[in-house]
Amino acid sequence: MSIKTKTALLGITLLVALGLVGCAPEVGSEAWCQQMKEKPKGDWSANEAADFAKHCVFN
Repeated sequence: MSIKTKTALLGITLLVALGLVGCAPEVGSEAWCQQMKEKPKGDWSANEAADFAKHCVFN
């Protein structure tokens, strides 16, 4: 593979990754709270649990 091809593939990969991240709901929004309710509690990070309590329970 040439350097140009590798660079092009890397660029496309980064654009796709950024596009996927941009689709995630904003922390604290109703969509985010619903997504967290559907996610198994064992898969939550400590930050997600704190944000859920702050925005979805005590709000």
